[in-house]
Amino acid sequence: MRAAPPLPDTAQTRQALIDACLWMNERHLNQGTSGNISARIDGGILITPSGVPYEDLTPDALVTIPLSGSPVDGGAKPSSEWPFHQGMHQARPDMPVVLHAHPPYCSVLAVQRRKIPACHYMIAAFGGNDVPLADYALFGSPELCANMAEIMSDRHGCLMANHGATVLGETIDKARWRLEELEALARTYLFGSIGGAAHILRDDEIAEVMVAFKTYGPRGRDKTES
Repeated sequence: MRAAPPLPDTAQTRQALIDACLWMNERHLNQGTSGNISARIDGGILITPSGVPYEDLTPDALVTIPLSGSPVDGGAKPSSEWPFHQGMHQARPDMPVVLHAHPPYCSVLAVQRRKIPACHYMIAAFGGNDVPLADYALFGSPELCANMAEIMSDRHGCLMANHGATVLGETIDKARWRLEELEALARTYLFGSIGGAAHILRDDEIAEVMVAFKTYGPRGRDKTES
């Protein structure tokens, strides 16, 4: 797995992380302050703080935590989900952005403890022939961190049992794109089960899409990259 370069720790990057949080709520992909986002930077991870309304966030309010080990005591309190963000950045150095939220349709599947099978070719945007479901564990716990790291080793998104959803991104914009696509897939799968069952694409059909997806998605560099 080839590591991606870290994002620059600039006011522009920090504002882009805040904008992603505001966008999640505006698009009804999250509620309140239940979502969080982080980005790998030189020497650590930038992450949203715990319990601060997104509208009140400023670039200097974001918290820097180490890539391994506990945050420094006495500073601003990072999101309560910082352990699995840290675990994701350690397990997936190719994906410098981690975005977590509670999208409504994803959350319905999460509480039903159902993964999303290959009901639509866009499943390939998440790295395989399904969007997997991470086992339940208390938020912020080492167990949840381990569950997420295991199930996301070869995926770019997952549902989290009785919780919500998480996506990874090569850039902030790509993470936002994946979160919206994941919620659309969850909605399609749920509604596709009304009056029948969704037809599931074969593994070879998804493999074909994954090859095509090597040139699919947003073009150009993320606005926060130098």
